[in-house]
Amino acid sequence: MTTPATGPVPPPVTARPARSRRALVAGSVGNFIEWYEFGVYGYFATVIAAHFFTPEGGSEVEGLVKTYASFALAFFFRPVGAALFGRLGDRIGRRPTLILVICLMTAATTLIGALPTYASIGAAAPWLLTLLRILQGLSAGGEFGGAVSVMTEFAPPGRRGLYGAWQSFTVALGLLAGAGAAALLATVLTTSQLNGWGWRVPFLLTLPLGLVALWLRLRLDETPAFASAVVDKSAPVRRPPAGETVRAVALGAGRLMGWSAAGYTFLVVLPSYLQSTLNATFQQALVATALANLGFAASILPAGAVSDRIGRRAVMLTGALLVALLALPLLNLVQDPGTPAYAKGAALFGAGAAVGLMAGPGPAMLAEMFPTTVRYTGLGLAYALSNAVFSGCAGLIITQVVERTGNADIPAYYAASACAVSVAALLTLRADDHHRALR
Repeated sequence: MTTPATGPVPPPVTARPARSRRALVAGSVGNFIEWYEFGVYGYFATVIAAHFFTPEGGSEVEGLVKTYASFALAFFFRPVGAALFGRLGDRIGRRPTLILVICLMTAATTLIGALPTYASIGAAAPWLLTLLRILQGLSAGGEFGGAVSVMTEFAPPGRRGLYGAWQSFTVALGLLAGAGAAALLATVLTTSQLNGWGWRVPFLLTLPLGLVALWLRLRLDETPAFASAVVDKSAPVRRPPAGETVRAVALGAGRLMGWSAAGYTFLVVLPSYLQSTLNATFQQALVATALANLGFAASILPAGAVSDRIGRRAVMLTGALLVALLALPLLNLVQDPGTPAYAKGAALFGAGAAVGLMAGPGPAMLAEMFPTTVRYTGLGLAYALSNAVFSGCAGLIITQVVERTGNADIPAYYAASACAVSVAALLTLRADDHHRALR
């Protein structure tokens, strides 16, 4: 089920192809930067722990847990950002709100690369890092709702799934770029150089990337759907009852929780898990994560395109069921020292691809759940809440539970259980939602 319409459904508002393509690029670039940084933070979690959360005499595991706690805190500010920026975006427009979001995101990420460490300024260092992570969480919360609204509201008829899938695809590109930057630095720098100053470079690179994103968004037009529904001051703005929107947000979060939990488990937390639990080297962990992210990237756009033909429900259910059933066997393959390298690579690639089946149609599915007047807020909150609970806590939960129980299978149980719940929520989707015009 989705939120019922309030009043008659208006005819679809279409945009010219050139404007649609420009919106696709402008919407995608912010997601790329956001997930590039989150990937870099995850890949350098052990280094950041040593610099900011492990004073002399502290244990490495304790520092890693605190690093993931800061990671989770940023995610818990995402719903705040989604509500704050979503309200702006549903009232003053998608374009000005997305411009504000990219400026905040770029500034916070760049400053992390210039932040003094615990050795330099003592206990203030982790607090400053946490503050910047909070600002990132706020901006990230405002990014998704606006970007997906722009992409789907500009999408040509019958292509919302494909256009929305670009949001998820740029997530994969951002994570891959973060992994690539980390791998390159680990290759060309010595361990002491990487731990001393090299980890800062990927964060500082956000500044030129952010300036490019700002330029693209300054050239962005307001979406036809928003202009038609909200900007016309001669007619009252029709908004659904608050309770109706809240129910849709909760249902949307349930439909996404498998994507959130499995995505962060296999695509971001994996490097630290492989190093701390399976004694993999930093380079081996990055290669493994790159393979999972390549599988994720490879399936996203095809999944979005197929969902335009057969529906969001069938494609997303397939991905959730695959993770629920195969997460443990795939992880056991990776854990087994006797498993050939190519088989481990295939298992990681397959795990990423299964997550991509949920991520491809996911943005369009959310956009179709909310009318234009609350779409930025509604889909942003559903995504942010799901990510706050099931992505942001993934590293913290997995690290703590593995340490306490000694059970190396915890990541698989975590991803599979979340996907099992998502299966139930996805079964409530109507099979023909992809044929209906956005409200």
